[in-house]
Amino acid sequence: MKKRILKNMEWWIVIWGIALSIIGVIALFSATSETNYNEFTKQIIWIAISLVAMFIVMLIDYNLLVKISPILYVIFIILLVLVLFTEPINGASSWFTIEDFAFQPSEFAKVVVILFLAFSMSKIQEKKKEEINKPWKLIIILSIVALPLLLILMQPDYGTAFAYIMALALMLFTAGLDKKYILITVLLIAVLAPILYVYVLPSHAKTRIEIFLNPEADPRGAGYNVIQSKLAIGAGGLTGMGLMKGNQTQLGYLYPKTTDFIFSVIGEEMGFIVSCTVIILYILIITKIIYIAKTAKDDEGSYIAIGIAGVFLFHMLENIGMTMGLLPITGVPLLFVSYGGSSMIISFICLGILLNISGKRQKTIFVK
Repeated sequence: MKKRILKNMEWWIVIWGIALSIIGVIALFSATSETNYNEFTKQIIWIAISLVAMFIVMLIDYNLLVKISPILYVIFIILLVLVLFTEPINGASSWFTIEDFAFQPSEFAKVVVILFLAFSMSKIQEKKKEEINKPWKLIIILSIVALPLLLILMQPDYGTAFAYIMALALMLFTAGLDKKYILITVLLIAVLAPILYVYVLPSHAKTRIEIFLNPEADPRGAGYNVIQSKLAIGAGGLTGMGLMKGNQTQLGYLYPKTTDFIFSVIGEEMGFIVSCTVIILYILIITKIIYIAKTAKDDEGSYIAIGIAGVFLFHMLENIGMTMGLLPITGVPLLFVSYGGSSMIISFICLGILLNISGKRQKTIFVK
């Protein structure tokens, strides 16, 4: 690889991603003491595998990934269909499980869908940028996301589905979507949201929204997790109660504390300072990804980068928001921090793609 390409790569996103993973591993060490540090040990292995995967992807030209994205898209649509026939875990058929290894296709499909969207949007805009605003071409773009979205909703996994919507929204905005479509979308949401809530949304999803609005309505049932999470974060204070000393964490009140509520563990045992550090690191990564999108050598690179920024932004807002009672609980992991092989590997693969995009830029870049 040329020295110029390596020099152009935005290595800070890797440093910040590793920093988040280290904070997550420390939290997992404290949270898994009663299980002989099983998840803590596995997470270290996943991080090592993820770093290798990142460096491999970094060496692959992202334009090649875009070219083969239609094939990858078909493969993952098939996987999303097949996973519906697996045994549900925590009420969702989202994983292929082989002994101790669990593979979640919807996590990897995020990147595949972003790549295929970049491919399709670039093809549509080959002649003119405004082509993206032609209704039938916009329908094509929406249908690309609609198919995997429907399959993910059938699992059901509403949190992951919203990550796809966030990526799509930012990609369309970057592509120059006409403001009239944005206005129409806002109006449709305002009109259809109450109807969908009453007649379409399943009862368990309604319960989550109702508990989000008033968790004290069922403190020992549906509202239990968010109440314990808020107690844990509030008890941490400025510097935390100390590793292995958090009441909610160590006495089993937080569940699941290694995945959905890992930020609560950090808040309780490491305190406000480390919790803010996590948020700042996310902001730094997302800001740098937006810069990569602005300075990419072509539209495909810009669309991929901003799509990844959308996924990272949604996961940060939703996971941290739900642990603090600011958003409904959806089971979305905190990328780089929560326990999980699929989410960890795909997070670092995203960084590998971003490194490749940033490395392919011109040597001197001025952005106004």
